[in-house]
Amino acid sequence: MGKKELAAVGRKTTEHEFYASTLKGYKPGKTKYIIITGSVISGLGKGVFSAVLAKLLQDRGLRVSPLKFDGYLNIDAGTLNPYRHGEVFVLDDGTECDMDLGTYERFLDGRLSADNYITAGKLFSQILKREREGKYLGRDVMFVPHVTGFIKDFVRSLGLKTKADVVLVEVGGTVGDIENSYFIEAMRELAYEEGSGNVCYVNVTYILKPGTLGEQKSKAAQFGIRALMSQGIQPHIIACRASEPVAEKVREKVSIASNVPLERVVSFPDVDTIYAVPQMFKDSKLDGAVMDILGLKGKAPADGWNAFVQRIRRPKKNVRVGITGKYTGLHDSYASILHALEHAGAANDCRVHVEWVETSEITDKNAASRLKGLNGIIVPGGFGSRGWEGKIACAKYARENDLPYLGLCLGFQTAVVDVARHVCGLKGANSTEMEPNAPHPVIELLPQQLDIEGLGGNMRLGARTVEITKGSFANKLYGATKTKERFRHRYECNPDYVKRLQEAGLVFSGCDTHHTVMQILEYPKNKFFVGSQFHPEFLSRPLRPHPLFNGFIAACVRK
Repeated sequence: MGKKELAAVGRKTTEHEFYASTLKGYKPGKTKYIIITGSVISGLGKGVFSAVLAKLLQDRGLRVSPLKFDGYLNIDAGTLNPYRHGEVFVLDDGTECDMDLGTYERFLDGRLSADNYITAGKLFSQILKREREGKYLGRDVMFVPHVTGFIKDFVRSLGLKTKADVVLVEVGGTVGDIENSYFIEAMRELAYEEGSGNVCYVNVTYILKPGTLGEQKSKAAQFGIRALMSQGIQPHIIACRASEPVAEKVREKVSIASNVPLERVVSFPDVDTIYAVPQMFKDSKLDGAVMDILGLKGKAPADGWNAFVQRIRRPKKNVRVGITGKYTGLHDSYASILHALEHAGAANDCRVHVEWVETSEITDKNAASRLKGLNGIIVPGGFGSRGWEGKIACAKYARENDLPYLGLCLGFQTAVVDVARHVCGLKGANSTEMEPNAPHPVIELLPQQLDIEGLGGNMRLGARTVEITKGSFANKLYGATKTKERFRHRYECNPDYVKRLQEAGLVFSGCDTHHTVMQILEYPKNKFFVGSQFHPEFLSRPLRPHPLFNGFIAACVRK
């Protein structure tokens, strides 16, 4: 597109079919774009691919901003069932988003915002709001140019706000889905407007290996890639996902079918840890290929990552940790916890073997047998009453048997109820979430949430300051008296019961800045019994494990 045509894009007039962009100061070509799509099946690992590629470019000195599009009509991920969509990840600004953003943050060691995430629901709600406000100058609002134009503005504005050298866009779903067809069209238009050398298309496809045949087959991948090409997008790079390294003859077939040079058709097989993927991509010269396509220059990559990977692969010790929850049938429900354990395990030179404990089947009578052989347990977050009493039984067993215990959000509340019932002697103590008419509501709805209506809008979300008591066990773990953590909850420890709980031996060593909301608890009689009202797993990083997880795994090793 020439300068005259680009000028027309920004002109608010009905004389042209171009979208009237609202961006000020945007210069085509200043920011480069990488668009990542998937074909054949969903759940390929596009999030890992995107995060690793972003990290490799970051290692070369480039500023990279990732963005995820999800095609569902929810405004955000906050109301999605973990069984359907996996973990809901929370950002500093309170955005409830897809778990892929957690993958981005971990690999980039950064903090993202709402600007890095958009759903179809968010997209259409903003477009319709603009239509009601008369922002489209009487035009009939269409997918082209208005919806695709809004998407391009959103993508470009991320580059402007973050001053990114590269914006990396992961398109959720699979090529051929109705839900992402208009987004893919917007990404086609983006390359048309930005010009040659400014947009790189990557397709992550799947290579089948039917058990009856015993060999890899590329036909489904070829059809998937051609479906993308039929939408006007010629991929520059193809990443072939498979359970094992992709054979060269299979890569050759994909190369011929996609017009992509063989050296840019890379194998993306399963590995023992996702943290080994960066080296695999380096060996494939993937980052160099992207930089050549986009005309980017950067420094030689540093190598401080492999030592971390080697600690994962060659641990000196082993520990068994029980995750006692109700979503144990889908491990993605606890993705950030699993990663945080892997980070802490590497820091403590041990491999963490996770045992899944379904709490709906746990009682005081069978807790000992169900938790036998574990070096520590985690009671994770969650909502609803199913498995609640089993979690209390787990907390009680850990407290009475000095088993390392880490309670996260709901696990904090579980520990409070356990102590209230079994140490304070408050019969019927409970959370009003589980029993609205509990005689002793030791956990109740936060006062500031009482007047908020709607499931998606009545939670305390995002990063908040936590004041840590000097000289406490938490103070020792953090090495500080103040920290910032991410929250996602509606209920809290009832302030009316704090004194009685403290008299029973609980210590509330972390509070909000007004000292009204209890945010960290510990039970000093035990070697490690800690609960946090926040979610420390969201801030754990490969080379910087979260202090609570690091301390928990160290205690498990000693146990």
